[in-house]
Amino acid sequence: MGGKKKLGIKQMEKQQVTQDEAKAQDKKKEKAGPPKERKAASIMAPDVKDSKVIAEVKKMNVLTPYAVATRYNMRISTAKDFLEQLETCGAIQLVSGSHNLKIYKPAA
Repeated sequence: MGGKKKLGIKQMEKQQVTQDEAKAQDKKKEKAGPPKERKAASIMAPDVKDSKVIAEVKKMNVLTPYAVATRYNMRISTAKDFLEQLETCGAIQLVSGSHNLKIYKPAA
């Protein structure tokens, strides 16, 4: 008739801690993989007066610094300056903006 003996509170705690540690190690092993290659973002913005650049910008329906930075592989600070230059040229218009984010649209 016996059966398995019930564990005490301390023994159950130790068992739970070892199981949690084993799960944590398994998750770390899953996350580890080959390192992703990172490309360095360029500091130079494309030429503002280039007709190809203006044509591509006009195809985009919403222009944010993040969208331009990812499109042209540049830093966000460079993209902000680039958008300000385009606005002074008259290629784009400011739709909405705060000190954090400015949203532009192509000029009609």
